[in-house]
Amino acid sequence: MKKAIYIIIGCISVVLGIIGIFVPGLPTTPFLLLSSWLFYNSSKRLHDALHRSKWLGPYIRRFQEKKGVGWKTKAVSIICMWTMISISAFGVIENLHVRILLLILGVVGTCSVLFIVPNLKKK
Repeated sequence: MKKAIYIIIGCISVVLGIIGIFVPGLPTTPFLLLSSWLFYNSSKRLHDALHRSKWLGPYIRRFQEKKGVGWKTKAVSIICMWTMISISAFGVIENLHVRILLLILGVVGTCSVLFIVPNLKKK
C-alpha cells in the first residue's frame, strides 16, 4: 500500500514540477527532488527512468550531485516563466488586477530562482 501511494504522489509531483517550469510561483526543483525520493523508495524502474529522462534527468542529477542549479538552467527557467506570464497577462487575461497579480507573482518567482535556489557549486 505504501509503495503504491509513493508512486502516485511521485507521479503527481513530476507533473507539478513540469508545470512549475512555466507557472510563476510553482517551484520545480522541490517537486522533482520529491519525486526522485518517492520513486527511490517505491520503484527503482521509475526512479531510473526519471534520472534518465532527457529533460529532467540532467537537472536532477546536477542538483543532487552539486547541490545547486547552474546559471544556464536558471536563465532558461526565468525565460520560460516570463514567456508564459506575458502570454497570460497580455494575451489572455483582461482584468487589470489579475494582470498586476500575475506580474507580481512573476517577480516573486524570478527572485526565488535568483536568490533562493542555490547556485551550482564547482568541484
